[in-house]
Amino acid sequence: MSAQAPAADAAAIRVAFRGMLGAFSLDAAFRAPGRGVTALFGPSGCGKTTVLRCIAGLTRLDGVCDVAGEVWQDEARFRPTHQREIGYVFQEASLFAHLSVRKNLLYGAPRHGKPAGPADISLDEAIDLLGLDGLLDRAPHNLSGGERQRVALGRALLSQPKLLLMDEPLSALDRLTKDEILPFLERLHERLSLPIFYVSHDMAEVERLADFLVLMGAGKVVAAGPLADLQSDPSLPLARTRDAAVSLAATVESYDTAYGLLTLRIDGAHLLVPASSATVGEARRLRIAAGDVSLALTPPEKSSILNIPPARIVSLSDAGPHEVLAVLSLGADGGGARLLSRLTRRSADRLGLKEGAQVFAQVKGVSLAIK
Repeated sequence: MSAQAPAADAAAIRVAFRGMLGAFSLDAAFRAPGRGVTALFGPSGCGKTTVLRCIAGLTRLDGVCDVAGEVWQDEARFRPTHQREIGYVFQEASLFAHLSVRKNLLYGAPRHGKPAGPADISLDEAIDLLGLDGLLDRAPHNLSGGERQRVALGRALLSQPKLLLMDEPLSALDRLTKDEILPFLERLHERLSLPIFYVSHDMAEVERLADFLVLMGAGKVVAAGPLADLQSDPSLPLARTRDAAVSLAATVESYDTAYGLLTLRIDGAHLLVPASSATVGEARRLRIAAGDVSLALTPPEKSSILNIPPARIVSLSDAGPHEVLAVLSLGADGGGARLLSRLTRRSADRLGLKEGAQVFAQVKGVSLAIK
C-alpha cells in the first residue's frame, strides 16, 4: 500500500471498517489528513459509499472511526448519527419542497443556542461561496439541478460540521451542469479548512478537487496517499490507463501580457501555460497527461514546445505489448515533482532509455484548472 498520512498528524482522520452486508464484504482501513479533500475512488460497487455511510453512522459495522482524536466508534463505543458532527451531501439534493432556498439553508443551522466557533461558516459566507444570492426566495422546484445541489451543500455547511461527506454529488448532473458546479467546489477547497470526504468514480472530478486519494476495489483499500503519488505509481492501475495523468500544485510567478502566458512554478521546474492573467503567488492546479510528455536526450534547439524541463527517469515498465511507461522526476538532480510519459517501445529502444538516465521532458500540453 502507498504511503499513508503521517501518524503524528493529530488532526488526522482514522477509519477501519470490517463486515458483511448481504453478500458484500467490506474490509477497509486508511488514515487521511485532517484538512483538504480526500477522494474515495473506484468502480461502482467497490464499497466507497458503504465507507461513507459507516463514517456517518448510517451503516453499522465493526471498526474504528476517529476524527481528529474524537472517537465516534471503536470496540466499546458507537456514537449515533445525530451525535456525529457531519454534513452529508447525497447524489440527489433532497431539499424541502415547501421551504424557500433561504429556509432550506437555515434548516441546517445548529439550534439550542450553540455558540459560534471560530471556524464556523456564516449564512452570508455560504451564500457568497456558493453563488446563491439570487436564489434565496425561490422554491426548490424552480431551481436547476446544479442550483439544487449548491443549496444542499450550503445546508450541509451551515450545520457547522467537523467533517463534510459528499457521496457522488455530481453523478446525477449532465456534463454542462457538472462544469457549472465544479468551480464552486474548488472555491470551498481553497477557502475552508474543513476536511471533506468526496466519493466519486469520475477521475476528472478527483483530479480537479482532491489532495489525498483512497483507491478502492472489491471492498478493500488498494492504496491511500497524496493524489500525485498514487497517480504516478506504476504499480497501481491509475498510471496504466490510456488517460493517465498527474495533478500538480503550482504557484503563479508572473504573467506575460504580450503572449498571454502564465509562468507557473512546480517542484523542480517552471512551466509556461496559456491563460488569462492571475495574481502572483496564487495557487493553481495543473494536469499533465502521460500521452502529452515525450522525451529527448538533449534539449531541442528549435521547437514549438514551450516546456522542456530536465528530468531523471525513476522507472521504466511495460505499458502493453508495444508501449513503455516512464516515471520521471523533474529537475537536473531528479528531486522534483513526478510526471508520467507513455512512449512506444521503438522510441524507448532507439533512445536507449534506462532507469536513472537524465532526459528532457517535452511537455506538449498542460491543463489548468478553471478558476
